[in-house]
Amino acid sequence: MTGTWTEIAYIVASVLFILGLKGLTSPKTAVRGNLLGALGMLVAVLAALGDGRLSYGWIAAGLVIGSAIGAYLAITVAMTAMPQLVALFNGFGGIASALVAGAALHENAAHAASLPAAFFLATGLSGLIGSVTFSGSFVAFGKLQGLSWIPGKPVRLPMHQLVNAGVTLLALLLCALIVWAPPALWAYWVLLLVAGAVGVILVIPIGGADMPVVVALLNSYSGLAASATGFVLENTVLIVAGALVGASGLILTRIMCVAMNRSLLDVLFGSMESGAAGPSSDDVYAGKIKRTSPEEVAMLLDGARLVVIVPGYGMAVAQAQHAVRELADQLKARGTEVKYAIHPVAGRMPGHMNVLLAEAEVPYDELVEMEQINPILPEADVAIVLGANDVVNPMARRNDGNPIAGMPIIDVDKAGTVVVIKRSLSPGFAGIPNPLFANDNTLMLFSDGKKAVLEITAALKES
Repeated sequence: MTGTWTEIAYIVASVLFILGLKGLTSPKTAVRGNLLGALGMLVAVLAALGDGRLSYGWIAAGLVIGSAIGAYLAITVAMTAMPQLVALFNGFGGIASALVAGAALHENAAHAASLPAAFFLATGLSGLIGSVTFSGSFVAFGKLQGLSWIPGKPVRLPMHQLVNAGVTLLALLLCALIVWAPPALWAYWVLLLVAGAVGVILVIPIGGADMPVVVALLNSYSGLAASATGFVLENTVLIVAGALVGASGLILTRIMCVAMNRSLLDVLFGSMESGAAGPSSDDVYAGKIKRTSPEEVAMLLDGARLVVIVPGYGMAVAQAQHAVRELADQLKARGTEVKYAIHPVAGRMPGHMNVLLAEAEVPYDELVEMEQINPILPEADVAIVLGANDVVNPMARRNDGNPIAGMPIIDVDKAGTVVVIKRSLSPGFAGIPNPLFANDNTLMLFSDGKKAVLEITAALKES
């Protein structure tokens, strides 16, 4: 009877996961969706704890240690570091699945002959995918964090593709050995090491510009590893939850690739070479840059009918989202319509700008996706670009082999006046100059993002 109620609870949890995921498809229902997903996880955990086959001492110890680490991260990690934290979570999820599958393999080693091949296949896949996710996620973390020993630029190993193919083939052979000659305990732990090398080799040649795609893909991997572990444990809710994460991660990866006009194979096996083609910065900027001041920007904004704000990673670095919200409130109080143009790959992870602006309690209906904002931009009196670069670079419209050629961008250059707030003329991830900065209708405000926005707001209040 206990098993029946456990399965019913797992079905309820699975339904809540599906409803929660559906809620996350819209900003207006995202909070409710998140709560439904959390409720589903609570039901699943309570059902698992009530199964009666667990060691509660170890669970209590893990709960205390994990909660302490989680609380510390929640308090200390800045919003700008969310992409790195997400990468770490993906990695921990992957290695947890691999270790649980390994523990199940050890537990059942004595009667391996009576177990179906599907058990060992699921175990091998969990170890393979989980370990790849773990090591790949930590390399992604290092690139996003800017660690000195993991460069953000693509790193090519000698005979990279050959090494990649050889190590991957070895990992697959170890998986096959686990299935054909069970329990092969030694092969499983060797598999984790080899698969870890596969993860490093896969992610190390990928540049920082492609990290949003990599984070989404690794998220999918962590779900697939969890689903495989669900088959090992015959746990319904783990299979369903892992499949949901895996499928949604793949869909998000596809969306990111489309937003960058790059195929997944280009991301995994190619690289966005920095400054691969196109004119030099001197050719683009020489004598054409027009500086402005917060007071002049305030004069432009005073009386504007429509202002479009384009946030980028620079807004995250400056932690300027609350200052931006204050500026928008001032403009709306004067009768100005304010919209935020959101590019799918702005920042360093999917939805990075949405998360930052949501933290500042920006109304959801003011966040407009790229496809909807571009037709409106010619009507905008002022477009404020805050720390964005590649996602507003007109060179993407050119077909000359430059790194972002063909990538859909936000058409800010079509606004009446463009105000770009940046610390300098430094390029974005793609490493190429941005002709937008030298346009006739562009004004450059060189400053820290938060400081500049606060000064504009102060000047607007005085006008």
